[in-house]
Amino acid sequence: MESKVEEIKTRVKSARGDIIQFMRDICAIPSMDGKIGPVGERIIAEMNKLGFDEARFDRMGNTLGRIGNGKKTLVYDSHIDTVGVGDPNDWDWDPFTGKVEDGILYARGACDEKNSTPGMVYGLAMARDLGLLDGYTVYYFGNMEEWCDGIAPNAFVEVDPKVKPDFVLVGEPTRMQVYRGHKGRIELKVTAHGRSAHAASHYLGDNAVYKMMSIISQIRELDRRMRFGMGYHPVQGYPSIAVTDVSARTASLNAVPDQFTIYIDRRITLNEPHDDVIAQVKGLIPDYLQDEIHVEELFYDTPSYTGFVFPVPKFYPPWLLADDHPLTLAGQRAIEALWGGRRELGAWDFSTNGTYWAGKAGIPSIGFGPGDEKFAHTTLEQVPLDDLVEATEFYALLPQMLKEQVG
Repeated sequence: MESKVEEIKTRVKSARGDIIQFMRDICAIPSMDGKIGPVGERIIAEMNKLGFDEARFDRMGNTLGRIGNGKKTLVYDSHIDTVGVGDPNDWDWDPFTGKVEDGILYARGACDEKNSTPGMVYGLAMARDLGLLDGYTVYYFGNMEEWCDGIAPNAFVEVDPKVKPDFVLVGEPTRMQVYRGHKGRIELKVTAHGRSAHAASHYLGDNAVYKMMSIISQIRELDRRMRFGMGYHPVQGYPSIAVTDVSARTASLNAVPDQFTIYIDRRITLNEPHDDVIAQVKGLIPDYLQDEIHVEELFYDTPSYTGFVFPVPKFYPPWLLADDHPLTLAGQRAIEALWGGRRELGAWDFSTNGTYWAGKAGIPSIGFGPGDEKFAHTTLEQVPLDDLVEATEFYALLPQMLKEQVG
């Protein structure tokens, strides 16, 4: 094993310039609003250059790269869409061209989550060349995730290529540690119905906004109570609830609104069953308003950039892989073999595609990626270049460590 590790390190060091340039190239290609076709083309070109057995788009428009035809399947998942840049004037540099300063790359997508793509693509090719993939089929899966966690993996399993992996590695930023889960969430819509009237005679109407006022206050109080331990999980932390958007329907600015809607982001731990969470929100509605205020779970059915539609509920289960699971141990052993000593296991604060892989499909999953999630979606989004390159070593070695754990 020592010789394999040294060979991996030598190859990664030799490819450092190519790995960094590849990263700069894909960050320079905007991929907002799920429009990942152009960046996918650049990734496919790199996989073809490295001799992947298959490199193509799936029906949804995600990027697939495959090596091998073994009985066990391992997927490396990296979403290659990003959030927008907001006001360009808020950036001190071009968010796509980015900049390198003190060994750190600053750019949109540098952390969330183009960070793992170069290492995954090069790492899998190196693992193949070193004979570390025998008995395995491995996929690089560059996908859409920002607007609906887990929809792309769901399509991977059920539509194209119709493969249910044995193991998954999610490449969201983990500060070069093994992460093994995160909270889930439910997105809800709460709508109050009233009766319109002219504002000059507003007492003849039934203002839908006023009906929601006490519920909004109760949501804020519920979130405060969660911070004092309600639903707390020792690994996943505290649940939360927040009003994230509102809308009113009114005939004019001089009319009483006859409908008022709030949108809720409810982060959930493994201690909170789905039905209990829904019942909790419904319980905030006074009995006398039960027929006038309704709670709905949101649904995602927005077409992808290829026109592909895959309707899914916006319920994203929490998940946590055991610290002694073979996949967790394989990740820890890879870190130990490459860099000496084990690193503390972690969990994300935000949600990832693991919500489908592990949460819905029950597929053992871990996370590993360069960068720190605290920089995601900010104008300081960044990744250390040394970590970007060294992550390639982990991606190359993990399949061998996994084989030693499970055969």
